[in-house]
Amino acid sequence: MLAHPLEAESVDLTDYAAEWKWDGIRVQIVGTPSETRLYSRAGDDITGSFPDIAQALRHHAVLDGELLVKGEFQGGEAASFNALQQRLGRKAVTAKMMEDYPAFVRLYDILLDADEDLRPLAWEERRARLETIVPHLDPHRFDLSALIEAPDFETLADIRAGARDAAIEGVMLKRRDSPYVAGRRAALWYKWKRDPLTADCVMMYAQRGHGKRSSFYSDYTFGCWTEEGELLPVGKAYSGFTDEELKWLDRFVRTNTVNRFGPVREVEKSLVLEVAFDSIHDSKRHKSGLAMRFPRISRIRRDKPAQEADTVAGLRRLIS
Repeated sequence: MLAHPLEAESVDLTDYAAEWKWDGIRVQIVGTPSETRLYSRAGDDITGSFPDIAQALRHHAVLDGELLVKGEFQGGEAASFNALQQRLGRKAVTAKMMEDYPAFVRLYDILLDADEDLRPLAWEERRARLETIVPHLDPHRFDLSALIEAPDFETLADIRAGARDAAIEGVMLKRRDSPYVAGRRAALWYKWKRDPLTADCVMMYAQRGHGKRSSFYSDYTFGCWTEEGELLPVGKAYSGFTDEELKWLDRFVRTNTVNRFGPVREVEKSLVLEVAFDSIHDSKRHKSGLAMRFPRISRIRRDKPAQEADTVAGLRRLIS
């Protein structure tokens, strides 16, 4: 069951329940009397990457939830998506990997309880059933996605606006009487992502795009300043701009190239790009030690001198 982006200005919270939208990967855990398997949203069997989860479930049920990794800096709560990435895509994991990046599932729905199909029931009834099951599961591997208590939509909007936890992606709104159905059905579940963070960065490098953009320099690496005045890369983006802005950016790259490295062009460090992103986290892949999640170009700041772009230290303060 998938959610639609929220487009309405408000919803009636007597009809909808609110809970956090967690920034992990959605999974279904299928527990039978003989074994437990873990499946991604795409239907891939990822049990081999998360044997700690599969081995912990001793309940005959099909559960729906968000796969996350615990974070020490948050008192054992969920860490950022970057921590989860250390476990993804591995056919097998070591004991040290499981110790360094302990996985758990934040449960928010139940499809089957033993042989009883709960999908036709209202969300409220399924939620009540799930609440009776979670206390009997391994607390190190499973917990319950808490509901957000808000008297009205305006209060909920304020709560959402103040959420900057690295593991929170936004708010889910679930119709209280909704059955569990396949695919995406209008007006049953909504996802309301939090507003993005922004930073003013300096374009450093550019590459040609792919497909229709193969003749344009449309992939941009950008950076921020250190206290010593060095520009360090903090991310790469290739979306967010209009076709007209793409043409302008392509011309800028071609006329301001100062060096070439194969398909990559280094440009004069003079153009400021306002970059929107969902979160930022530590990264060993970048010299700056930082990486943005879902960066995109939100504005071309032709009015702003490159020397006034943001700093790496300023970005680091945004880490939740």
